[in-house]
Amino acid sequence: MNQRALVIGSGFAGLSAAASLAAKGYTVTVLEKNATPGGRARVLHAGGFTFDMGPSWYWMPDVFEAWFARFGDRVQDHYELVRLDPSYQVIFSPTDHWRLPAGMPELTALFETVEPGAGKALGRFLEEAGTKYDLGMKKLVHRPSLSWLEYMHPRLLTGMLRTSVFSSLRKHVGRHFKDPRLRQLMEFPVLFLGATAERTPALYSLMNFADMALGTWYPMGGMGRIVEGMVRVATKQGVDFNYDTPATRILVQGGKAVGVSTPKGEFLADVVVATADYHHVDQQLLEPAHRSYTERYWSERVMAPSSLLFYLGFNTRLPKLEHHNLFFDRSLDVHAHEIYVDPSWPSKPLMYISAPSKTDPTVAPVGHENVFALIPIAPGLADSAEVRAKYLAQVLERMAAHTGVKVEDHLMYQHSYCIADFERDYNAFRGNAYGLANTLAQTAVLKPRMKSQQVRGLYFAGQLTVPGPGVPPALISGQVVADLISSTAQRQRA
Repeated sequence: MNQRALVIGSGFAGLSAAASLAAKGYTVTVLEKNATPGGRARVLHAGGFTFDMGPSWYWMPDVFEAWFARFGDRVQDHYELVRLDPSYQVIFSPTDHWRLPAGMPELTALFETVEPGAGKALGRFLEEAGTKYDLGMKKLVHRPSLSWLEYMHPRLLTGMLRTSVFSSLRKHVGRHFKDPRLRQLMEFPVLFLGATAERTPALYSLMNFADMALGTWYPMGGMGRIVEGMVRVATKQGVDFNYDTPATRILVQGGKAVGVSTPKGEFLADVVVATADYHHVDQQLLEPAHRSYTERYWSERVMAPSSLLFYLGFNTRLPKLEHHNLFFDRSLDVHAHEIYVDPSWPSKPLMYISAPSKTDPTVAPVGHENVFALIPIAPGLADSAEVRAKYLAQVLERMAAHTGVKVEDHLMYQHSYCIADFERDYNAFRGNAYGLANTLAQTAVLKPRMKSQQVRGLYFAGQLTVPGPGVPPALISGQVVADLISSTAQRQRA
C-alpha cells in the first residue's frame, strides 16, 4: 500500500489505532510527547513501589480479548489476569462496610438482606443491562458516528425500544431499588462516565452489567502490563515509536494533512491520527482556518471530572482494605454538586482507595502497602501545593479511621498528581482526567467528530471523541478510526 500514517499519542487509543493501521498495511509512526508509552496509563516506579498513574479498574475483559485476537494473540500471551473477589469494598460509615462478592448467587443474597425483593430486582435489572451491553459494546460503539443514519438499523432500533435507554439512570435505578445504599452502589459506575446519575442516560446501566456480571479483574504487575503488551503487538506489526517527540503543528497543504512538525523535525504522512487531547490538537496544532470547532464550542462542552491523585507507599500492611475501596461515607449528591453545578474544591469529598499490593506482591516491597488514592474534582480548578496537602491530610485521616492504623507514621513515599499535571503532561483541556461527560447532548454524533470537517486525511480518536471515556472505549476508538481510514481509502480508490 505504501501509505504512511502518523499517530499522535501512545495512550490506549493511540496504541490501538497504530497497531490496527499497521495490520492493514500502513507504515505507521507514533509520536509521543512523554518519555514512555501509555498516556494516562503510564507507570511510576519509586521507592520500590510500582504505581499505576491512571486507570486502575479492569472491566469488560471481552474487549481486551477481542483486541488482542485481531492480531492473532491472546491476553494471556502478555499478562496474567485474575478476577478479584470481593470485586470491591464500599464503606458507607465506620460500621457499615459491604464487600461485593464476585459470585452472582452471593451478590443476590447480599441485596436481599439489605432490602427484601432486591435480589430479584437485581436479576431483572442486570438482565436488561446485559441486553444494553450487547447493544452498546458490541454494536453502537463500533460506529464512527459521522451520521445518525449509522444507527438506522432495525436490530439497533428494536434493541433501544426494548430497553430503558433515554430516561435518566437515576430514575431507572429508582424503579428497582429503594434503599439509598443500593441506589448509590448502582449509580457509582457512572462516575467513570463523567456525569451525575440524573444526567446520564439509562443506556449506561450496561456498566452495572460489566461490573457485576462480567466482573472486576486485575492484570498482575499492574495496568502498565496492558500497555507493554499493546506496544509489543504494535512493534510486531512494524510500528515505529518516537518518544520525547511532542507534536507542535499539523502540516496542511491544499486542505489535506501531510505531516506533523516536532522539535525533532517534520514527519510526513498520508494520514494523521490525533489521539492526544482533541481540544489541544484542534485549537493549538491547527491554523484557525483548519479548525473544526471554535473556542466557544469547547467552552460550552460539559467535561467529565478531573482528579486529585495520590501515590502513597507505606512501610506496613494496612488491614481492612481490599484491592478496591469506595469511601461513600459522605454525600454523593453534595460532592456531585461541587463538581458539576457549582465547580469548587469539595467540602466533604467521597474518595476511592486502591491497594493493589493486596493482590499483587510485585508492586510493593515485602511487608509494605501500595496505595493509590483518588478524589474526583471539577475540571479547571486552581491547583496548588497547599490545596493538595490539605486533601492528603483528609485522605490519611480517613484511612486511619478505617484501618485502625496511624497511617501517617508509616508513610514513606508520597507523590500527588492533579490538574496542573494533566495540563502539562497531556495538554488536557481544563486539566480533565476522563474527557467529555457522557450526557445525551454529548452522545454519538453529538461528540466531536472522529473525522476532521476541515482537513482531509486528519482523524481523531480517544476520550474526547467516540465512543467516549474509559479504557475499553479507548481501545475501541482506535480500532474504529483505523477501520474508518481504511474504508475511506477504499472508496477513494474505487
